[in-house]
Amino acid sequence: MLKVLSDAYVAADSGQVTLLCLFDLSTAFDSVDHKILIQRLRHTCGFAGSALQWITSYLADRPQFVRFNGATSNVTSMLCGLPQGSDLGPVLFLLYVVEVIQLVKNCSFCPHAYADDLQVYGHALPTDSTKLLGRLTVERVQRVQIQQTSTV
Repeated sequence: MLKVLSDAYVAADSGQVTLLCLFDLSTAFDSVDHKILIQRLRHTCGFAGSALQWITSYLADRPQFVRFNGATSNVTSMLCGLPQGSDLGPVLFLLYVVEVIQLVKNCSFCPHAYADDLQVYGHALPTDSTKLLGRLTVERVQRVQIQQTSTV
């Protein structure tokens, strides 16, 4: 949070305003698809060999069951979700959403991510604050995604 606040102070010192959007991705850790994460680690982040095998084995065959009022459900393997409370969970989640962070940068905004919290912010002169807000619209994000797809 200090980085975001410091950037806002620097912008204010130069006469700019800051637009800050705070995203809390609730239940985000539970929605991480293991296959997509492994693919992203391999292709986007460059993981290979024993490092990728270790993470794959870390995620594979994680059992889950529910116990309620003395009754226990069947044990099933998890196909998605990251172990919460682990040191590796937040890091794996950030690697899972690394393309979202890159998209924010491509839209000329500053991203700051920690675990499942994402802050997106930008600065502009007060007279350009409406333009800054417009840059954050869905249409702008869609244009950047289309441009990225057409250049690949």
